[in-house]
Amino acid sequence: MSTRGSRLQRMGYLLPLLVFVVVVFDLPVLRMLSLSFQSDAGVWGAYQELFSSSAYLLVILNTFKMALATALACGVFGYVLAYWIYTLQAARLRTAVLALVGLSFWISILVRTYAWIVVLGNNGIVNRLLLDLGLVESPLPLIYNELGVLVGTVNLLLPLVVLPLYANMSGVDRRLTQAARSLGAGEARVFWTVFFPLTLPALLAGTMLVFILTLGFLVTPAILGGNRVPMIATVLDSLINVLSDWQLAAALSSILLLMTLGFYMVHKQLTSASQAGGRA
Repeated sequence: MSTRGSRLQRMGYLLPLLVFVVVVFDLPVLRMLSLSFQSDAGVWGAYQELFSSSAYLLVILNTFKMALATALACGVFGYVLAYWIYTLQAARLRTAVLALVGLSFWISILVRTYAWIVVLGNNGIVNRLLLDLGLVESPLPLIYNELGVLVGTVNLLLPLVVLPLYANMSGVDRRLTQAARSLGAGEARVFWTVFFPLTLPALLAGTMLVFILTLGFLVTPAILGGNRVPMIATVLDSLINVLSDWQLAAALSSILLLMTLGFYMVHKQLTSASQAGGRA
C-alpha cells in the first residue's frame, strides 16, 4: 500500500471521531455565538445590554474573584497535601491517603455540597461547638455567603490539584535533590531551587484547571450561596429557565468563553516561560 493510501486509511479511522467532536462540541458553541447576535435590539444589542448594566459587570467580576480565590486556595492546600503524601515513607500509608483523596470522586457533588450545610449551618457542627465552648454568643454566618461558596468549591476541586501534583512529584528524579544536598545545600534551598521549579508547571496546570471549572460552577454557588453570591452560572440559569432570554444568555456565555480562552493563553505563556527557565 502506498504512503498516500495509508494516510487516507488513517484519516478514515479518525473521521468518526472528528465528526463526533464537531457535532457535540463545535456546533453548539457556534450556535451559541450566532444566537448572541440575534437580539431584537440589533446585532450587538445583547452585548450592549450586558456592558451598559453595572449588575452584569459586577456578576462577571465576582465570578472571576471567586474563581481566583478558589484556584489560589486549591494551589496552596493542594501543594502542601501532595508534598506531605510524597514525603510519607510507608508505601501502604501513601496508598491509603491517595485512596481517601480519590474517594471524593465517587461521592455525588450534591451530597458533598449539602453536607457543608450540616457542618457550617447556623445549627451545624461548627457553630454548635463554638457555642458550647462559649467562644461566640450567636451562630457565625459561615454559609449563604462568599465564604460558604469558597469552602464548597475548594472541597470539590482540591483533588484535581492534589493527584496530578503527586504524580508529578513522584516523577522528579531524586538524584537531582541528592546532588544538591551533596553540594552543601540545605533542605529549604534544595526545595526552592530544585524541587519546586520542577513541580511548578504541574501546579500552574492544576490551578488553571480549577480556575476554569469554577467559572462555570452552578450547584455549589446556588446551594451554599443561597442566591446571595451572584455568579455567571447562576445568572445564566435565571436568564434561560426564568426569563427565557436566550440572546442575553448566549452573549454572557460568549464573553465568558473569550475571557477563559484569554486566561488560558496567559497560562500557556507562563508555563512555557517556567519550563524554559527550568531548562536554563
